[in-house]
Amino acid sequence: MSTTVDQPQSAPPELSAKDRRRVAFASTIGTTIEFYDFYVYATAAVAVFPFLFFPESDNPTVGLLASFATFGLAFVARPLGSILFGHFGDRVGRKATLVGALLTMGIATFLIGLLPTYGQIGIIAPALLALMRFCQGLGLGGEWSGAALLASETAAEGKRARAAMWPQFGAPFGFFLANGFFLVLVTLLGHNSGDAHGAFMSWGWRIPFLASAIMVIVGLYVRLRLQETPVFQQAVDTGKKVDSPLGEVFRTAWRPLISGTFIMVGCYTIFYLVTTWILSYGITDKESGTGLGIPYNDFLVIQLVSIFAFIIGIPIAGRLADTKGRKPTLFWTTIAIIAFGFSFEFFLDPATATEGSVLAFLTIGMFLMGLIFGPMSAVLPELFPTNVRYTGSGISYNVSSILGAAIAPFIATALNAEFGVQSVGWYLVVVAVISLIAIIMMRETREKDLSEI
Repeated sequence: MSTTVDQPQSAPPELSAKDRRRVAFASTIGTTIEFYDFYVYATAAVAVFPFLFFPESDNPTVGLLASFATFGLAFVARPLGSILFGHFGDRVGRKATLVGALLTMGIATFLIGLLPTYGQIGIIAPALLALMRFCQGLGLGGEWSGAALLASETAAEGKRARAAMWPQFGAPFGFFLANGFFLVLVTLLGHNSGDAHGAFMSWGWRIPFLASAIMVIVGLYVRLRLQETPVFQQAVDTGKKVDSPLGEVFRTAWRPLISGTFIMVGCYTIFYLVTTWILSYGITDKESGTGLGIPYNDFLVIQLVSIFAFIIGIPIAGRLADTKGRKPTLFWTTIAIIAFGFSFEFFLDPATATEGSVLAFLTIGMFLMGLIFGPMSAVLPELFPTNVRYTGSGISYNVSSILGAAIAPFIATALNAEFGVQSVGWYLVVVAVISLIAIIMMRETREKDLSEI
């Protein structure tokens, strides 16, 4: 039920060019911080936590916590975060909720840098790490949809996809900062992969977590200076705000929820194949037949170089989505992703692959990722009315992360071990076809007025 009676509609006020630049910066820096925090954990989960927080032990609880904390917990927390922050985002406003999401993620990341290890306090250490990972997932679950709405609901007419692309830069920027920071640290401190001793393992790994506090302070300063989005303010003024956004979205917008989830699932699958799975495949011993045996530091450099293709793809997709339409841009990019799925053996066959072929593979994959990810911050919000837009877009985005991301590295690893690397490509093809069907069934949303959805 609405909290107030309906009032006559009026057009939301226009923002100045200066205000829009401030919104673009605020949405970009916020998602950059959030993804930086998320990737810092992911990198440490490979190089640090197995030695300091999850050592070999007869205690089965340690193994259970390791399983939850290193990957799955965050993906469980993200949909919960979208529900929690979506409720306040649709009830209280975008600005205040985004501040809360940023603080949740930032404080959890900072505290990880202060945690005692398993050797110091025993089983409590991995339990605390798991709790902090859960909080990271909550924060990220509320961050993306809020940043996407902040950008899209303040966009100039005809430029919504280009305005909404700014929070999408947070993913490659955060990835680059997190992995680049670790690369500098392991190089300066002389750390080798698998070494459980030395300066890096003693204290160096904590620096990226503690440094996130500086970024969070900057992000808070920028976001606290923002005003509420005109589209949300109009919904408040005309009595369209609802008491229970979660109940309302499932009652009135369940079709967009399903559509948005499957539109996004292929995007998440390719992203986690070219970031998470490819790392384990690339550095696994070549003699095992399930990897390429590239040194960890060298592979990190390859990933850092290829991430620029991701960055380039985002603005191209944003412009295409505004000029050609959301549906054609997503359709043809997904066709290209399906074609890319046929190339895995060509680039990654252990018998013939080189660092150059891996770089080419990642560059193509990252560019396609930029093209498919770029318009999503316009597409998903455009599926939902203003009074449930934060909740609806957040749930679709984060449920697709479970279907497309949380399980992708595990399925890919199992397929590669049993059937070879090209089977991973077939897996991407199948998921991309599912997304293609959802894209074909979606309606074009380029010309829609957000205040009238």
